[in-house]
Amino acid sequence: MIAERLQTRIGHVFANPALLQEALTHRSFGQPNNERFEFLGDSILNCVTSIALFERFDSLREGELSRVRASLVRQDALHRIALELELGEFLRLGEGELKSGGASRPSILADAVEAVFAAVFLDGGFAAAKAVIDRLYAGQLAEVDPRKPSKDPKTALQEWLQGRRIALPTYSMVQVLGEAHAQEFEVACDIPKLGVRTLGRGPSRRVAEQMSAELALAAVRKK
Repeated sequence: MIAERLQTRIGHVFANPALLQEALTHRSFGQPNNERFEFLGDSILNCVTSIALFERFDSLREGELSRVRASLVRQDALHRIALELELGEFLRLGEGELKSGGASRPSILADAVEAVFAAVFLDGGFAAAKAVIDRLYAGQLAEVDPRKPSKDPKTALQEWLQGRRIALPTYSMVQVLGEAHAQEFEVACDIPKLGVRTLGRGPSRRVAEQMSAELALAAVRKK
């Protein structure tokens, strides 16, 4: 059951499991859905990561703290947590989203993570939400090095390949999904020499390219 398996992964037992179910319900499934939860969860995440960075890096100025926080709350960071939780298998999606691969779509997964944070807050209060976020973000926080400028995935991938004298990747549009007012782009990142091809999705071509580059970077690092 969702109430058992996912709650164990999240690290919070819900007094009201209906909150978790709503957090996992995409708008394509119907009402109620998790759109309002996403809004609340985003604010809670920003607050908790701000506290964590404030306590961890007492010498950083406001601008530096904001820069590091931005790297922790962006879509790819949330998508990483969703993959760790295997959240896609628990989402409630409409038939169209299911057929188009919505359960693995980074934007949908990232939004669902924020919604889950909101559900924990509504169920157990701020302390409970903070405990969950602190635990799920422990790995990413441990990787933070404010002395190094934050590199976007495309730049990081390019530098990795250049350092090994491998031709730079090519990015190509695969498809555009959704209605005109809510389009999602799918972009492929190809590195022929390494036999790597990844697909990234996002609300813009730029975001989709960054997502495909992040997946490619993870793939080449394993080779």
